[in-house]
Amino acid sequence: MHKSLKKYFPVFILPVVAAFAIAFAVPFLVGIYLSFTHFRTVDSSEWVGLANYIRVFTQDETFLNSLWLTVKFTAVSIISVNVIAFSIALLLTKGLKGTDFFRTVFFMPNLIGGIVLGHIWSLIINGILGIFGVDITYNPSYGFWGLVVLMNWQMIGYMMIIYIAGLQNIPAHIHEAAAIDGASSSRELFGITIPMVMPSITICTFLTLTNSFKLFDQNLALNGKSADTSLLALDIYKTFYDHTGLRLAEWHGMGQAKAVIFFLLAAAIAFVQLRVTSRKEIKH
Repeated sequence: MHKSLKKYFPVFILPVVAAFAIAFAVPFLVGIYLSFTHFRTVDSSEWVGLANYIRVFTQDETFLNSLWLTVKFTAVSIISVNVIAFSIALLLTKGLKGTDFFRTVFFMPNLIGGIVLGHIWSLIINGILGIFGVDITYNPSYGFWGLVVLMNWQMIGYMMIIYIAGLQNIPAHIHEAAAIDGASSSRELFGITIPMVMPSITICTFLTLTNSFKLFDQNLALNGKSADTSLLALDIYKTFYDHTGLRLAEWHGMGQAKAVIFFLLAAAIAFVQLRVTSRKEIKH
């Protein structure tokens, strides 16, 4: 068996490596190179060094505004999505009637595409705001909280399923021992339940963080016309496609520099989050 695996290993691994290189590694490296150039196409690039990165932070106010908005949106979404999802998971593991039905209902929004979700909530929110003669682009705070509501509606069901799996994995005798010792509900929650589901919290926090930080299609569909509510991914898109003329090569270079910065920020934040939350997990 070992000889057979060694013999046919390249046959199975080479297609995967080739696909990874063609679809990710090569474009990623080319993208890093292009961030140091002005270009209209990949073949017409002109090396400019750090000029694109300097312009992003010194001459492009939209990037810093989008960065700050993205940080706020990510922080609010992480807290709201996980607190609500965990609370629902607790309720649905108490043996209530209709548990399976509610699990299905809460999970269904996660199956809807981001563009569709954005248009659905745009109609809902504008329908409500229309009573007052305004729409979601009238005030930046409307767009921000509209995105928060949309993100919660889409992600809570998915996170709930993960939390339910974590809660059901807690040995029953631990809760029984706590009840015998006379532990209160809050003491049991913070002393037993939350520490025991830390692996689920790590996963859910990571998924919420990354999905919030790189949100694009929902932002585009819900309030993409407003520059004041553009998150980082949408701002990068607009840098590439909302400009024309002689300076197009410069805008492309700036957009690529933003994309590289965006990747580094997302990777660094996700890495730190994983390290911090994984340290709190109980080792069996």
